[in-house]
Amino acid sequence: MYYVARGSIPRQRHTQHRAPDGSLYAEELFGVEGFTGRSSLLYHLTPPTRTHRIEPVRPIRLEAADDGLHRHRLTKTGGLEPRGDVVSGRVPLYFNNDVIFGVVRPAEAMPEGQFYRNGIADEMLFVHEGRGVCRTVFGDLAYGPGDYLVLPIGTTWRLDADEASPHRILYLEAPSEIEPPKRYRNDYGQLLEHAPYSQRDLHAPEFREPDGAEGEFVIHVRSADRVTAYHYRHHPFDVVGWDGYLWPFRFDIADFQPITGRVHQPPPVHQTFQARNFVVCSFVPRKFDYHPLAIPAPYNHSNINSDEVIYYVAGNFMSRRGVEIASFTVHPAGIPHGPHPGTVEASIGKEATEELAVMVDTFHPLHVTQAAMDLDDPKYPYSWLPAEDHAREASELAERGPEAFPD
Repeated sequence: MYYVARGSIPRQRHTQHRAPDGSLYAEELFGVEGFTGRSSLLYHLTPPTRTHRIEPVRPIRLEAADDGLHRHRLTKTGGLEPRGDVVSGRVPLYFNNDVIFGVVRPAEAMPEGQFYRNGIADEMLFVHEGRGVCRTVFGDLAYGPGDYLVLPIGTTWRLDADEASPHRILYLEAPSEIEPPKRYRNDYGQLLEHAPYSQRDLHAPEFREPDGAEGEFVIHVRSADRVTAYHYRHHPFDVVGWDGYLWPFRFDIADFQPITGRVHQPPPVHQTFQARNFVVCSFVPRKFDYHPLAIPAPYNHSNINSDEVIYYVAGNFMSRRGVEIASFTVHPAGIPHGPHPGTVEASIGKEATEELAVMVDTFHPLHVTQAAMDLDDPKYPYSWLPAEDHAREASELAERGPEAFPD
């Protein structure tokens, strides 16, 4: 990431920074990897340490479900009913030691005066549906459909949704930094010319004047196995200024500039973010391959050492039948997958695609939760059977529809 400064900061770090009345602002170092990673300095009206009550909120337990099969999966979340808020309403679907992800369809706003802080993980929210403002201790991020919101570990925030805009969000938690891929950056962190986006596309928060309100404010802090409430008598968004390299940001999937080629390009060209042991990719509208004998549909391939999960956002997907919007496909390591019957020939001669999807590839096996099992289509592993096979399942699956997917 790059250096950003907002609001009022002293000329040099760790020196006196005083308010007009002569009182000292409270400096806070906000950093990762001890004192060796990215960091920012924030200046508060009130020290951020002044909690007057701590109480439990809820335990957090993730348990794997098991149907005894290692297989491809189709998880349909389109019919999920709204529940809770953007934090309490989350439905975790897949997880391992490196990542947790799922969906949330909030039914209500976060309570007034309540905030959230993930104390063990970076968070990524991909906004499938909905508009509003993500308010953070650094400032505000206005968002809409297609936006990625990346919130570093330890960020205090709340989501103020537009009441007239129902929400559907893909969320992800990672105990490592979610950042632009290393191969896109030079030694100074600047995004290179071959990268599919630039610094101009990574939007830092808009600075907001400090809130000096007094009252009852609660921050729900996520730790390894629980959420704990910390109560304060001052508003947590009391920052008069900050600077540094660690801050939340917004990236619009529509600003991803796809890399295409003479023949079909592999999924790494769609990579958007990296973290420890997984990547996030964006499949966006793009021109197809231009070799005179090109086959736009992807070739069959095996994920030898990774699990591939794709979340379907919009459009028609060129290689997958029977996959609805807001569904996930899970193609685990060790099993080949590829275009569904008929989609290879159908792709030939096509010039472009309007597909939109988000992919998470993990390099360690994922566990499936019971919530994912409850939304599972058990027929999906058989969807590669040809239509001329007169088995009832094959015929039914072949007639499901024209949808397909990007990989």
